[in-house]
Amino acid sequence: MMSPLRYEYDFSFVTGKKKTFVTYIDQDTLEIIPHSHELQPAQWTQLSYRQCPCCPLVPADHSHCPIAVNLFELVSAFRAIASYESCRVSCRTAERTVSKETNVQDGLSSIMGLIMATSGCPVMEILKPMARFHLPFATIDEAMFRSVSVYLLRQYFIHLESGSSDFHLAKVRAYYSEIEKVNGGILERIRGASELDADRNAIVILNCLAQFLYLELDDNLQSLRHLFDTSASS
Repeated sequence: MMSPLRYEYDFSFVTGKKKTFVTYIDQDTLEIIPHSHELQPAQWTQLSYRQCPCCPLVPADHSHCPIAVNLFELVSAFRAIASYESCRVSCRTAERTVSKETNVQDGLSSIMGLIMATSGCPVMEILKPMARFHLPFATIDEAMFRSVSVYLLRQYFIHLESGSSDFHLAKVRAYYSEIEKVNGGILERIRGASELDADRNAIVILNCLAQFLYLELDDNLQSLRHLFDTSASS
């Protein structure tokens, strides 16, 4: 059995305060390995509490929302911190350390994206490969490039197994429409849990990718086309 992937996020503030969060991901399932801690998940983590309209899970089988449970510790730690507060955020993995002078919401958006993709939410299943090759602090362009590339690679493997595929990106809108609904659902869950806005704004940042991708699909991904010399493909 392979050792779990380890992602350590450190938030260092100008006041000298520091917050550290470590996420472990199973390399076989690409799902988060739950923490064993003393915090008891709050009411907003229960599946029936403002459940996403697209959620296929039922409370009889799942008492809590898997994403909410895994975000609970993070939301609790930042519930009284403003989104615009400056900090240095570092993400350490076995391969490298990536650091950025930024604000709280930018750092939270990065770690929340990782957690949400690997929590076992059926809607977010399609994002697991991106979590395996996590890119901290990805820009909109980087996130879009990775999203489309991973989607097409998935279609290649589907084609090898079944002969069917979606190389024309026909289903991307549907997938990201559902992801956008989950982002909105999680935002509704944590509204009452936070005193300030750092974690809420982090979710809003995540939602920008789905919205921007819609616009790019309408334009046939023209913002990425200049990266490829299609005339040399033959």
